Amino acid sequence: MCLAVPVRITSIEGDQAEVDIGGVGRTVSIALTPEARLGDYVLLHTGYAINVLNEDEAEETLNLLERMVEADELSR
Repeated sequence: MCLAVPVRITSIEGDQAEVDIGGVGRTVSIALTPEARLGDYVLLHTGYAINVLNEDEAEETLNLLERMVEADELSR
């Protein structure tokens, strides 16, 4: 199974971007998404941005992931 998560681009240098993942910064490749711009949300999979998302779609996905974590913590 593969998982890609929405992250927001905070800076770009060439085909590398710094992204925010839950308050943690990571450097990722945007070689597969050359249309990605500063402030965009992208789907991140194994260190590569694989798609650009609109903000509403990204926020909805992040909220669902957060709810899944909360549900798991309540079930323990």
